[in-house]
Amino acid sequence: MTTNFNELLETFHDYLAGVDSALVRDAVARIAWDMPARALEPHPLACVSHLDRVVDLAPEDAKPLVRFVADHRGDLRWGQTYSEADFGKAFIDNYGWLEVMGMRGHFANAEVAAGLLILGPDIVYPDHHHVAEEIYIPLTGGTEWRMGEGDFRVREAGEVVHHASNVNHAMRTGREPLLAVYIWRGGPLAAKSTITGTVAQGRA
Repeated sequence: MTTNFNELLETFHDYLAGVDSALVRDAVARIAWDMPARALEPHPLACVSHLDRVVDLAPEDAKPLVRFVADHRGDLRWGQTYSEADFGKAFIDNYGWLEVMGMRGHFANAEVAAGLLILGPDIVYPDHHHVAEEIYIPLTGGTEWRMGEGDFRVREAGEVVHHASNVNHAMRTGREPLLAVYIWRGGPLAAKSTITGTVAQGRA
């Protein structure tokens, strides 16, 4: 099966355009969508095995995007910012991202990085922060999210999560995997986050 990367960008745009959020509408309007494609070698990761379950969990408005990514997972360039030395093998085997656009993505963009994050079940993405402002839209429910000094709380699929510049945040999955759309803007788009927590964060 040959992947049409323009269809990836179109499907990604169509999902974002349908999100009922002033913050997301502003972000979408500021993106110059006529951006050049990059020729990237496929780089599948272990975490893409969770996409089969994600297809079942995703709400109807997200299913076209999720199905496209699941069907073409082997043709896409998945990446990881961290290594096993950072958080251990269990985390690395259940973590990865697909940059649709950005400094490293399938489409070149120096102003914004956007794509999809996968976390497998029972994974803690510990407290971290970065200069770039970040918008997340989980496409699966049940993951607990934490921001600043607040407690973890469950966010539902389609709920917009906003992290301002340099605000600590963390995620903790339960029995189901997380797939979330992300948008980074207003800071270094390929910078490694500053980690302030541990993978045991919040566990009894």
